[in-house]
Amino acid sequence: MTAISTTTPVDVVTPAARPATYVLSKGEKRFIGLQLLIATAALSIGSFFGPMQALEFSGLTIGGRDLYALFQPLLASYYQGLTLHGVLNALIWTTFFITGFFTLTVTYGLRRPLAYPKLGWLGFSVMTVGLLTAAVPILLNEASVLYTFYPPLQASWAFYVGLVLVVVGSWIQGYGFYITYYRWRKENPGVRTPLMTFGSLITMVMWQISTLGIAVEILTQLLPWSLGLLPGVDPQLDRTYFWFTGHPLVYFWLLPAYVSWYAMLPKQAGGKLFSDSLARFSFWLFLILSTPLGFHHQYTDPGVPTIWKTIHATLTYAVAFPSLLTAFTLVASLEYAGRQRGGKGLLGWIPKLPWKDVSVTPQILAGVLFVFGGIGGITNASYNINLVIHNTSWVPGHFHLTVASATTLSFMGIAYWLVPHLTHRTLWAPKLALAQAWIWFVGMAIFSNGMHTLGLLGAPRRTQLGVSPYVPANWEPRLLQTAIGGSIMFIGLYLFVTILLVTVLRKRAPAAAVPEIPEAESIQDPQLTPAWLDRWAPWLTIAILLIILAYGPNLLYQITNMQNTSPGFRLW
Repeated sequence: MTAISTTTPVDVVTPAARPATYVLSKGEKRFIGLQLLIATAALSIGSFFGPMQALEFSGLTIGGRDLYALFQPLLASYYQGLTLHGVLNALIWTTFFITGFFTLTVTYGLRRPLAYPKLGWLGFSVMTVGLLTAAVPILLNEASVLYTFYPPLQASWAFYVGLVLVVVGSWIQGYGFYITYYRWRKENPGVRTPLMTFGSLITMVMWQISTLGIAVEILTQLLPWSLGLLPGVDPQLDRTYFWFTGHPLVYFWLLPAYVSWYAMLPKQAGGKLFSDSLARFSFWLFLILSTPLGFHHQYTDPGVPTIWKTIHATLTYAVAFPSLLTAFTLVASLEYAGRQRGGKGLLGWIPKLPWKDVSVTPQILAGVLFVFGGIGGITNASYNINLVIHNTSWVPGHFHLTVASATTLSFMGIAYWLVPHLTHRTLWAPKLALAQAWIWFVGMAIFSNGMHTLGLLGAPRRTQLGVSPYVPANWEPRLLQTAIGGSIMFIGLYLFVTILLVTVLRKRAPAAAVPEIPEAESIQDPQLTPAWLDRWAPWLTIAILLIILAYGPNLLYQITNMQNTSPGFRLW
């Protein structure tokens, strides 16, 4: 490792002594815990329908009976199950977990309570009402439009209202974070923002900017259309609105894992963060680059000129850079930890990592899987290759390596220390929890490999292949592979839920046995981080200008030439 300069920047101030820790109040623990409870419940229900899809197109039987047929009484249609899986796992599990987790990272990082706790409760309440409102039409098979809800497929108006409320509720919670940070900043001028808070705030800002696309789509198109106030919609325009939000949504899922990888995992591994500066720089790059690249999902759309697709392709390649920075910084931090624990030689530090730690191992495994997810993402950005894999099983194979691996497996690792901390219990069956992480890892590796291969063979996504008469013979082994991988993940998921449930039901433990909130120190003093890496105005300006340049001309063209002529269709 290169020596770190000790030259003090001109604008560095000597900060007031920062409290060593912050004890969450009972109210804060209850607030965070409720959000994690809803998130886990959504994951439990949504994941139940995941393997069902794999069983459906695999054709697995027991005693001559189709396994998928056992579940059919629960569903009105295959696409109802697919919608439940996507909405609950991709939208509800993630959003509720993230807002709960960020409540902790903001309050603990700043060493102060939320400025307006009632604002947080209001946001949570709005999110919950939104969840219930959207759930009703999905359960009644009146919104089986998948989590992308592409028109001209039309859902009940309640589905769109519910989604809006979930997003608005998360915005409200974000405002509570910003106000708290603003008050802290006034009291601590020139002091570098604690890293866990810094990453959380940037993620929420990125989320609020990017969700403007889906907000405009629903409020100006889909909601009035579903109420009969518009005769039709423009599917091309609505796809553009959706992917304005849809791709940065991936980073909304991913960046909370990065917050943990940067600001917590090095401490849990027994080391320090390699570079505070690189961590902050990567978060800013995600803010700038995550939104203006949605057209790489629309390479086959005729309404988007090639020049704009090319621009977005270039920006998609660029957004790989902060992930590469993260990979370098995380590996360097883990190497430092391994060598602090006695690791020698080129790779001798790896076995010295605390592989028996039920929080550390899931996050490392998540990072390993995400390497392959990142490679798949770069492949998706290739215009020529995308023409081959577009709307094939390759896409959900890549998708699951992000939301179900880097995100969900990291969240599982976080939950293994966070739930005991919130409930003042010790984790039940830590060896089983460790096995659960490996089970999920193996299941995902098998599943995603099968999906990627099926995509290269031409198998379509979003398709009920089990009733299709045209399934080629060379698909069948890979279809079976995805069913096996999905079933293994199914086992891993419910082991996770069981472990958390039993943990919560255990007797309170002595304070010394309850895990503390981990906060990693940096090898580099954060006050030596350049001040421009802790200033919001220039980065926000660049982000907004880049979005306007990358989206403005084509979006303006689509709006001025809007053709609201497509009626609603219901295919279930």
